[in-house]
Order: sequence, then structure tokens, then C-alpha cells
Amino acid sequence: MTQTRDRVVVILGASSGIGRATALEFAAAGTRLVLAARSLSSLRDVAAECEQKGAETLVVVTDVTPEAQLASLVDATVERFGRIDVWVGVAGVFGWGTVDTMPAQAFDRIIEVNLLGQVRGVRAVLPQLTEQRSGTIVLLGSVYSRVASPYLSAYIASKHALLGFADVLRPEIRPAGIHVCLVMPATIDTPIYQHTANFTGHKMRPLPPIAAAERVARAIVRLASRPRARVIVGRTQAMTIPLQRIARPLVDRLQRAAIQRISMRDQPADPTLGTLFKPDPASNAISGGWK
Repeated sequence: MTQTRDRVVVILGASSGIGRATALEFAAAGTRLVLAARSLSSLRDVAAECEQKGAETLVVVTDVTPEAQLASLVDATVERFGRIDVWVGVAGVFGWGTVDTMPAQAFDRIIEVNLLGQVRGVRAVLPQLTEQRSGTIVLLGSVYSRVASPYLSAYIASKHALLGFADVLRPEIRPAGIHVCLVMPATIDTPIYQHTANFTGHKMRPLPPIAAAERVARAIVRLASRPRARVIVGRTQAMTIPLQRIARPLVDRLQRAAIQRISMRDQPADPTLGTLFKPDPASNAISGGWK
């Protein structure tokens, strides 16, 4: 295993939320960092924060949906640092709306970013990791990779599929010395809920309890040294996983009631695509102020 200070860590989605918190957590250990996201100004801010902690950084503006941009990210990393030790795919988007009210372009974009963006990232980095015969891939799933809830069909479909992808990928590439880890957070305090697409007609808030993004970041950093197949962050909401298996009709009713009574506010909200197709650098931060 490469020593912590010598590691090269690529973080997709480093401009905000969990990705930004993860960058700072790795930076505290002096890790060499490659920061990727759509917003150049936000990436420069994160790079400056990481460099203050002693980390060497490289900023590469990257949208995870075009394969060419992911290939360029890998090339730029190898050209600068010579290798890739940890690939952290945390770029993701969120959207509220029923299956029939969410426009096709929004539904498809959530699937493309959260699932296909992760898959394309893995496909882009695999040749380098295979050549090295080493490396760790960390993908960001969700507690929603294991459970379901109304008004989140596209997001939950993407996270369920990502779990399946990780479980297939793991035995395929383990003989090459490559680890695959899936982190499954519950509700986390990040700006993703300010960035969300929303087609419910109501202002929405995340479902409590809400954990800090730094908790997920610490879990990701631990996986770089001690890889595990799956890690859950937020045990309270994770209790719905076995409950849904043994009492699905009851959980379905409770989930719907929780969304309608806790997440849905009385204030109306116009339909919005949020940041599905373009970033909002002004709101990028680690916390969304929800805790």
C-alpha cells in the first residue's frame, strides 16, 4: 500500500458537499490531490484550502458525463503525478418529483450523472489502475441504494443501480489488485438540497436526522487505507433497510407520510432543474446549513 503522503487521490465532485469535505480530509494528511468538478472558481477555492493544509493539488474542470473529459482527467493526473492510487467518485445530483411529474430531461440527467458518470469514470481509470496492479475505487452510493422512498424515483434508481455495478465490478478487478468500495450515506448536510431539481410544487427540505459531510469524508479516507466493500454512514436511517425487507407495506406508508409531513413545506415552489445542467459556484460549500 502506498504511504498516505505519497498517495495520489482523484476526487470527482470536489467543489462542494461530501467531495469538498473529502478533499480537505485527505489534504490534512498531505495527500497529493486532483480536484475535479464543473466549476473552475469553486475548484480553485478548494485547492487553496487544501494547499493551506500542505497538500499539493491539481485542478481539472470535469463534467462526469462526457467520456472524453474523464479520459483527459486521467491523462492530466498521470502526466502530473505518474500514478493514481485512489479514485473517489462522489459527483452527484438530486431531484424531487413523482415519476409522472418529473420531466424526462431531468430524470435522464440524474441517471446519467449518478450512474453513467460513475461507470464512465471507472472505465476511464481502469487501464491505469490495471497497469499499476493496484488502486482503490470509492463510489458514493446512498442508503437509498438499499431502500426506496416516494418522490425520488430517478435518484433512487441511480443509487440502486450503482450498488449492483459495484458488486459486479469488485470480483472482476480484484485479481488485478484493485479494491472497490461503496459508501452509503443517509441524509447528509450539504448544498445538494439547495441544488436539487424540484417538480413537487412545494419547497422541500431533507429528511432528518441529518449528519455532517465530514463524517462521510472520514469514512472515505479510512477506506483508502482499509478498503471494505460497503460502508454505511448514518445508522438511524439505515434501520429502514431490514425493516423494509420484512414489512414493506408498512414502510411504504411511513416513507410517504414522512416525505409529505416533514420534507414538504407549505410554501409553493416553481418547477426547477436546479444544477442538473450547470453549476452554481456561489452556493458551493461543504455544508448546506441544514443541521
